[in-house]
Amino acid sequence: MSWSIGKSIYRKEGLEKVTGIAKYTDDFSSKDMLHIKLVVSSYAHAKIKAMDITKALESPGVRGIIAGQPFPMTGEEIKDRPPIAYDKVRYHGEPVAAVVADTALQAKRAADLIEVTYEPLPVINSPKEALISGAPLIHENLSAYERIEHVYPEANTNIADRTKIRKGNMDEGWKKSDVTVEGSFSLSPSDHIAMETRCVIVKILPDGYVEFTSATQSPYMIKKLMKDYFKLEEGTVIVNAPLVGGGYGGKVAVQLELIAYMASVAVGGRPVKLQNTREEDMITSPVHIGMDADIKLGATKDGILTAAEMVYRFDTGAYSDKGATISRAAAVSCTGPYHIENIWCDSLCVYTNHPYATAYRGFGHAELLFAFERAMDMLARKLQMDPLELRLKNAFLPGHTTPTQTRLNDSMVGNLPDCMAKLKQLINWNEGQVIQVSDRKVRAKGISCIWKTSTIDSEASSGVILLFNADGSINIESGVVEIGMGTKTILAQLLAEKLKMDINKIHVKMEVNTQTTPEHWKTVASRSTLLAGRALLKAADDVIMQLKDIASRVLMCSPDSLEVGNEMVYVRNEPDIFIKIEDICYGYKYPNGYSIGGQIIGRGEYMLRHLTHLDHETGVGKPGPEYTVGAQGVEIEFDTRDYTYKILKACSVIDVGKILNMKAAEGQVMGAMEMGLNFGSSETFVFSQDGKVQNFRLRTYTPFRYGEHPEYIVEFVETPYIDGPYGARGVGEHGLIGMPASLANSLSAAAGVELNNLPLTPELIWRVKAGVKQN
Repeated sequence: MSWSIGKSIYRKEGLEKVTGIAKYTDDFSSKDMLHIKLVVSSYAHAKIKAMDITKALESPGVRGIIAGQPFPMTGEEIKDRPPIAYDKVRYHGEPVAAVVADTALQAKRAADLIEVTYEPLPVINSPKEALISGAPLIHENLSAYERIEHVYPEANTNIADRTKIRKGNMDEGWKKSDVTVEGSFSLSPSDHIAMETRCVIVKILPDGYVEFTSATQSPYMIKKLMKDYFKLEEGTVIVNAPLVGGGYGGKVAVQLELIAYMASVAVGGRPVKLQNTREEDMITSPVHIGMDADIKLGATKDGILTAAEMVYRFDTGAYSDKGATISRAAAVSCTGPYHIENIWCDSLCVYTNHPYATAYRGFGHAELLFAFERAMDMLARKLQMDPLELRLKNAFLPGHTTPTQTRLNDSMVGNLPDCMAKLKQLINWNEGQVIQVSDRKVRAKGISCIWKTSTIDSEASSGVILLFNADGSINIESGVVEIGMGTKTILAQLLAEKLKMDINKIHVKMEVNTQTTPEHWKTVASRSTLLAGRALLKAADDVIMQLKDIASRVLMCSPDSLEVGNEMVYVRNEPDIFIKIEDICYGYKYPNGYSIGGQIIGRGEYMLRHLTHLDHETGVGKPGPEYTVGAQGVEIEFDTRDYTYKILKACSVIDVGKILNMKAAEGQVMGAMEMGLNFGSSETFVFSQDGKVQNFRLRTYTPFRYGEHPEYIVEFVETPYIDGPYGARGVGEHGLIGMPASLANSLSAAAGVELNNLPLTPELIWRVKAGVKQN
């Protein structure tokens, strides 16, 4: 009998959220708190010639103004970004100054009085433009920047990093090809639009400790970077992370925290708050990456893939931030979940004059799979083969080797053919891909296959502490940030299963305090359940050992004879001989007064094993522990006269290893599917010729509105991942990554043209049908 695993347990923080008493960063305030307002660039690329702050300093309530300075330079992989622009601006919306005042309104009024004189510079508006010979350099001193070991900026270019994948023999691959297809694909940067905009509070205490309260996915990284950038002792930096109103990768970046710290220093350590408006959140803080790609595929006449050549050019914007890591992750998974012996791939992180990029749910996989899965449909059409059959013939199976030449077993890769078989039924594929509905409308279906491994740092780890209360209940302390994914409820379920106890007697601390909570690397990459879950199970083993040790002395038997469950420790084959956990979890007192033990505190930690860096010339290595695979489909109704369409149905079948919480898993996948369909159909930044974002308001940046959602259908396959807690795989991102491709494949079939650019608007379809080029 399962105590908890697989059951749809209510979220531990659910009541707080639905009653409105949950506290987020902006809910914290104090009487002596000051407020920060940013002054941002009105140019995408320009020299800062002068800045007049005289009127702003005289404005009521102003306590200080900070402007750019040459140091510190920041960036986790390449230190290429000043916290506030110095000497020149590189994207529209970049901070050029920060005003600190008594109230937010006073800070805003003063910020409006600052006069900045710019000298415009030529603008790079796409990765392709950035790579043209003689293109203006966005970072003239790229070779002089500090960087980590495994990133490779190319001097005197706009290339921040290049990852190469070289597998097999391309000449042999092309010789075996009876058919080839080539295509170019593109998508622009966009935004995360999390419900909560980014916000941070900083104060410097009298004893020199620096305390942050931040809407962040990476509180422990803030500690480390404050040491790196400002030479603060890590032990003196305290980061509080309350509940976070959505992140989707956007709150991984450490940006506002640096400016707020500098502002607090400028006003003598007083508490300061910096909160983005929606508009600032969309362009001033980091965004979702864009991409241009070229793909060439070769196959035999019966549809066996023989060669794949790819160039992915990721639009990291003005600064590298996570762009280098994203382009590397895309290289690792560059072919999608297909077995191909001969692969050549260059994945580039390219500077442009766009807002700089950070992580986004799927971490480059939705982008690369959009391009690759479109190419697969193009190949199927050229072969006159069913698109699903083509994918099934080439599906990655246990025993195959990845593009980075890691051989995977069934635990590490799961069962893609099973996912495809389920999808085929869910979407009624045998009905036909395109069906005439009326003289002007058709129904059409598109599919895609997905896979993703998480290429996080090889030393990424997580720790968990379990503390017993005197009544036998347990508190869980974990550094996972609750950003809406419900991982801390999953931790409670894992513990309830392990200790065979009532989950209502397990309490989870939602807030993170880096001074007292064990470290969790970052809340990213669908890794929280794996890392923290394994750490929790180890901590549970620790408390079980302690419980058995005390109980064995009370029950006069060996610890090996005992079991833990039902809130008791009992003799394995004589369960009537037991002692309640509440009677020993704070130690045990004998009738004569002798006492043994004390409060039981368990600890556990987990670090990923046997991960390696990639070889720079070949891409050989093992960058991630396991792959989650799946198959996805979309059905649309398309108007052949005006090119409008309605999404009727979206389906996902994902091999999750083991379902831990059914409703939570379904909700994660459905939410991700919705994001992927928005990204595919409408969400994008529109840039003017001079690099300015034209639609950084929710009036003009258009995700789904009420009533526009399709029917979402989610099913799972369970092929246990041996290293995962109870066999579970990561699933937080995977519902998103095939949706843009599935939508594009359905619309391409309906419209009878190859739609290789996102978003898929009626205007785009008209342009492609009419052969009209976009300016």
